[in-house]
Amino acid sequence: MTNLYNLTVFDFFHKNTLLNKETPAIHWNGKDISFQALYTQTCELIAGLSELNLPPNARMAVLAKNHPVFFHLFGAASALNLCLVLINRRLSPEEASYIVEDTTPSVLICDGEMEEQAQTLKAEHACLTHVFTINKNMNGLFTPDTKPDPGFADTANPKAPYIIIHTAAVQGKPRGAVLSQENLILSNLQLIHAFGMNPSKAYLNILPLFHIMGVNFGLGMFMAGGKNVILEKFTPQESLDLIQEQKINIFGSFPPILTNLLDLINEKGNHDLSSLEIAAGLEMPDTVKQWEAATPSKFWTMYGQTETSGLISFSEYFEQPGSAGEISSLARIAIADDQDTLLAPNCVGEILVRGPLVFQGYWNADDLNALTFRQGWHHTGDLGLIDDRGYLFFKGRKAEKELIKPGGENVFPAEVEKAVLAHDAVESVCVFGVPDPKFGEGIKAVCTLVQGKSLAKEDLIAFTGTLIAGYKKPRYVKFIDEMPLAEDGSIDRARVKELHA
Repeated sequence: MTNLYNLTVFDFFHKNTLLNKETPAIHWNGKDISFQALYTQTCELIAGLSELNLPPNARMAVLAKNHPVFFHLFGAASALNLCLVLINRRLSPEEASYIVEDTTPSVLICDGEMEEQAQTLKAEHACLTHVFTINKNMNGLFTPDTKPDPGFADTANPKAPYIIIHTAAVQGKPRGAVLSQENLILSNLQLIHAFGMNPSKAYLNILPLFHIMGVNFGLGMFMAGGKNVILEKFTPQESLDLIQEQKINIFGSFPPILTNLLDLINEKGNHDLSSLEIAAGLEMPDTVKQWEAATPSKFWTMYGQTETSGLISFSEYFEQPGSAGEISSLARIAIADDQDTLLAPNCVGEILVRGPLVFQGYWNADDLNALTFRQGWHHTGDLGLIDDRGYLFFKGRKAEKELIKPGGENVFPAEVEKAVLAHDAVESVCVFGVPDPKFGEGIKAVCTLVQGKSLAKEDLIAFTGTLIAGYKKPRYVKFIDEMPLAEDGSIDRARVKELHA
């Protein structure tokens, strides 16, 4: 029996109807959706999608803000052996078009705000045969009176591609990291254990459900039988209101979420936040201290990638100051030098990962996968060390995989440099990350101009925003007379950073 050892995401939909039938699975726009109702609705979607006659492993793209439909799609894709391509809705139309070209989805699910862009994508890409809009024609996909069937997922393969999330981490070109159901189930089980998720807990979906952390925490709380309170997008006031009203225990945070919440707490100070237990993500030490002083919750720090199915180290922020947390149960992490020789504790080198959380590889990139998985390890491209107690310390990124993470998003300098150089007044540019009080890390562009031309910083920033996603625009621009060069004539990036960071 090929399915003897299989466990799928859809199996948790069925299990929750037995254990938590009438308790809320989702709170959305002032209303609860029970686990039973969520299961029934997901079965209706499975029946509707079945009528499209999509082959196994067909891709289904999603371009939308947070919405309960994400959970319906998680269940339906699991049962039907489909693969969800989660597109960051903040990307430019050109960037979204590249993802569609790369993954050739047959179906695109969008929200009303993204409908025009979705129709443009359909006109540009022959692979897209169906576009459905949430709360519009997508309703027709939910086949009413479908009898819930626990056997829907009997032929599903939990090792097959389930979710593709494009990351800007490789060679300056977005690459689709492929995750299986098995990857995510195991990743989420360790979060359930670490954060004490159970049917009595509630998670606030502040983070987008197209982001790996949003998927981890949202699906993790669902698998644990807890409640997902969904926000379409983050606003400080609505977040604090829902924390109080829905007795939220856990939420995820990237800068400047915590700062914005603290500003409102300090301004008004009239919210009951006594239910809060954990906020988790990336943050500055001073902000964490203020947060823990203002609320009863602890802030957890972490390290992970889309390529590791999310988090592979985490702990309370001040448990081992400066670290990215204790190595998780389901990941083996090692540190290696440039020759792939494993290093002793407290030595800085590339972070390597092995185990069931390692992703399936980049979509359509066999040569890159061979390089990334050489010597039987996933090479993260990140630098770090492991101390004597087993805590991981993040020490930056290797030059070939330099990333900037404003507000938790991945930005590859080469993407920004390409956009900056498209301006006819710019002769050369070097882009890198700098500390930023609002977003944790900011994007800085150091440029030289074509002789005889002038350009305002604000105009250059606005220009790049027409070519790439808004969060990828330089936040800081500096014009210099001469760009430092290495011996081979290339830009000396280390020297530029030394002089201008």
